[in-house]
Amino acid sequence: MKKVLIVTAHRLNRAPNQRFRFEQYLDFLKSQGYDCEVSYLLDAKADAVFYQRGQWFKKLLILINAFKTRFFDLKRASEYDLIFICREAFLIGTTYFERKFVESGVPTVFDFDDAIWNLDVSEGNKKLAWLKNPAKTSIIIKQVKHVIAGNKYLADYASQFNNNVTIIPTTLDTDYHKPAFSESNNSKPVCIGWTGSLTTVKHFRLAESVLLRIKDKYKEKVIFKVIGDGNYVNNGLGVKGVAWSLKKEIEDLQDIDIGIMPLPDDEWAKGKCGFKGLTYMSMGTPAIMSPVGINTEIVTHGENGFLAATDEEWFNAICFLIDHPDERERMGANARQTIIDHYSIESQKWKYLEVFSKLTS
Repeated sequence: MKKVLIVTAHRLNRAPNQRFRFEQYLDFLKSQGYDCEVSYLLDAKADAVFYQRGQWFKKLLILINAFKTRFFDLKRASEYDLIFICREAFLIGTTYFERKFVESGVPTVFDFDDAIWNLDVSEGNKKLAWLKNPAKTSIIIKQVKHVIAGNKYLADYASQFNNNVTIIPTTLDTDYHKPAFSESNNSKPVCIGWTGSLTTVKHFRLAESVLLRIKDKYKEKVIFKVIGDGNYVNNGLGVKGVAWSLKKEIEDLQDIDIGIMPLPDDEWAKGKCGFKGLTYMSMGTPAIMSPVGINTEIVTHGENGFLAATDEEWFNAICFLIDHPDERERMGANARQTIIDHYSIESQKWKYLEVFSKLTS
């Protein structure tokens, strides 16, 4: 059994960029002879503090403990056959730990799924933005043996600094993310939904004016659901956000009839891996997505969802899906098949194994 040290920020089942990148492959990799140990920096108690406003002394203690964890990892690095770094080895701008992992002589992989060379700081840590160093991404990529990128845009960036780059998209377990197969009921309100987080709810707000028009046109025939920010409220839409819950995530997603993924057309958004859209589609739900980055690869317009750039395109696409339940069903079925064929664990797991085997042979 070959040993792999996975270096990441969060505990298991906490962060989407971990859950839907490496975590769901751990059992498969173990069955293929790779024993993966996850070393994370933020436990549940630290996590509750780290992304909140203020509490600077507690955050300092968290960073001190994180340093201890990583120095312990460096001390034992030579015991492993492979080191896998998810996004970054540490929470602030230093590349010291990545460099030391590489210097240990153990083959090191760097995996990333966002344009993290651009600065993006959580609301709770805006005052600590000076501690971040987006430029470190290119430094890490130059140092490591192999890079796994979540889409072509990210891979093109990585290829400037490293010749060994593999694209593995963010994927879903289609046995877990699946529709609730029930009889259609056209008398029920159509639920237009969005899923995300505290840091990405700003993207949902890009669609608010269009959704208010939809509400004005369809009245009680439509309802709205916002998953991921329990503090979000929009009285005009009649919606209060619900906090994300692992226990309820599938039930919440199954409520959605039309999934939306509005995005700004900027460098950060171009690096996104389309996860919100993939999530809706895995549930057999047609998605309407901004034509930014990988979204244009995921969605075949009019077949498994819609791409919408302007407010009028958003309005027309939503109206079409509300007015045509048969088309919602057809596009939803096509959407799920897209996930099964191209964005499922089964469709991508051998790529991970190929990278691991190449580096440890």
